[in-house]
Amino acid sequence: MWGLLADNFGAKVFFLVCVAIAGIVGAATASRRILFVQTVPAVLALLFVLLA
Repeated sequence: MWGLLADNFGAKVFFLVCVAIAGIVGAATASRRILFVQTVPAVLALLFVLLA
């Protein structure tokens, strides 16, 4: 929310990378489903932020 409200590019990238890393760790330790539920949307959002 903070990245959207403040329109801060650095905050958006930072938080999306954190979510993606958390998804990768979760997929490696808990369930592969987390990779598709958390990591894929975060990577897609990061791609869109970088392209915008």
